[in-house]
Amino acid sequence: MTSLEMVKKTVKALDNKKAQDIQVIKIDDLSPIADYFVIATGSSTTQVKALADEVDYQMSQAKIEPKRVEGYQSATWILLDYGDVVVHVFFSQARDFYSLERLWSDGQNLDVSALLAEE
Repeated sequence: MTSLEMVKKTVKALDNKKAQDIQVIKIDDLSPIADYFVIATGSSTTQVKALADEVDYQMSQAKIEPKRVEGYQSATWILLDYGDVVVHVFFSQARDFYSLERLWSDGQNLDVSALLAEE
């Protein structure tokens, strides 16, 4: 599965669980960390965990397991590292505080609605 296909799968999983403000930033030209960051917000720590669980479940169904998972206990910022795709699920206040979109503003923002429309 390509990194863009992984992005599409994670975005759809997040959208299905009603994640807020889903953003995808292409960073492959900026950093060797990953090709894409997928960023989403949950309205409560319970929803943050549910969003991360759904991404993990959908990726596991595709036989893709995260290299690591961070922040699950606090559930204010859960990071799922799939190598080329890193998924960040934030509680709203944590997202505002860390502002990854600003830190990675040199990256290319992808149109999430177009990713969701593709099958």
